[in-house]
Amino acid sequence: MNQLHNDLRVLRAVVDEELRRRWDRSLPFADALFDRWERADQLGFGVGSSVYDSAHVFGSVAVGEETWIGPFVILDGSGAALTIGSHCDVSAGVHIFTHDTALRCVSMGQAGAQRSPVNIGDGTYIGSQSVVTPGTIIGSRCIVGANSFVNADVPDRTIVAGSPAVPIGSVEGGGVDVRCVYPTDQ
Repeated sequence: MNQLHNDLRVLRAVVDEELRRRWDRSLPFADALFDRWERADQLGFGVGSSVYDSAHVFGSVAVGEETWIGPFVILDGSGAALTIGSHCDVSAGVHIFTHDTALRCVSMGQAGAQRSPVNIGDGTYIGSQSVVTPGTIIGSRCIVGANSFVNADVPDRTIVAGSPAVPIGSVEGGGVDVRCVYPTDQ
């Protein structure tokens, strides 16, 4: 092994030990090494937002303030504009697309790629491993359950889950009195 490789191994061990000591976590080397807030700033995201180094960001992507973009996320604004509001969480492994090539493939190249913007409002949570399709509008203060396939608009203050995602509840109240309400709770 060469010296650079050895130096990186030592650095990895030091960084990992510090993360475990301070935050009780171990991350992939790049996510541990690079500053998430600095990357968000370099991408022109809003003040206080962060994006993991393992997240892929393509094309026209705008993110508001205090928004967290988790590890292994894909923000693909290469088909049209992708806008995410302030105070949002986009959890690990979420994929958000502004283009779709399925019809191009099944038409044997006769149809073009479908391109349409995606908008996500303020204060919205997107659960891990969810997929958001082109042309989707997710309102403000929404919750998308983990592993959901969001292919239709989601009104403000709606909780959706499933594949395809369907409404399962609502977000009511605000501030410290905010709560999730499900039909069985009413």
